[in-house]
Amino acid sequence: MYSIVHADERHLDALAPIELAAARLLIGHAPERVLNEFTERRVLYEAARHQRLWVALAGDVPIGFAHVEMLARDLPHLEEIDVHPLHGRRGVGTALVKAVCAWACEAGYAQLTLTTFREVRWNMPFYARLGFIELSPEELRAELAAQVAFEAARGLDPAARVVMAYTCRP
Repeated sequence: MYSIVHADERHLDALAPIELAAARLLIGHAPERVLNEFTERRVLYEAARHQRLWVALAGDVPIGFAHVEMLARDLPHLEEIDVHPLHGRRGVGTALVKAVCAWACEAGYAQLTLTTFREVRWNMPFYARLGFIELSPEELRAELAAQVAFEAARGLDPAARVVMAYTCRP
């Protein structure tokens, strides 16, 4: 049984190993140096402090997480979501995404955005099943365009990436 809760400081040290393990699933889709990166603890600490970091727990052990960054005051962006592969394909990722979407809507945001791999079967199609739609380059706010440029500078091919948004319904 899994639970989704807002992260606190006691969860933070468990997140980098989850992120690195999940990244191995993307071998061949992202440069090796990107696959070896993980979110700095101070970034996760700030996200937790502002209740923009969720963890999936098996008992009291973190096995996945979702991290939202604010690209603008009115633009939450799902920066990272990872589930340890040993716990994959059990609905944990879905539960994390649904928790973040619910948070975004309850907080009054119009939408929640993300960037992901276009061709990886558990990326774009997964988010589409959860209600995310692809945004065309013309629909991107400056903050989202900057996010795409930042990812490209890190070595992620923009042609292999997609920007998606979940729209909150009033």
